[in-house]
Amino acid sequence: MSRHASPFHCPYCGEEDLFPREDGWECRACLRAFAVTFLGQVERPEGVPSPVSPGAGS
Repeated sequence: MSRHASPFHCPYCGEEDLFPREDGWECRACLRAFAVTFLGQVERPEGVPSPVSPGAGS
């Protein structure tokens, strides 16, 4: 099991013919290589409710 999530489809052509590379992923359908990068978390805008309801962990 990998510690990284795998993309489900190519962001350029939409095909699912993906293979891992050292620096990201390659799509063998359109022959493009790409990387998926986590940029960080953003602050929740005021007035937007949390997707987790209060008391969900109890």
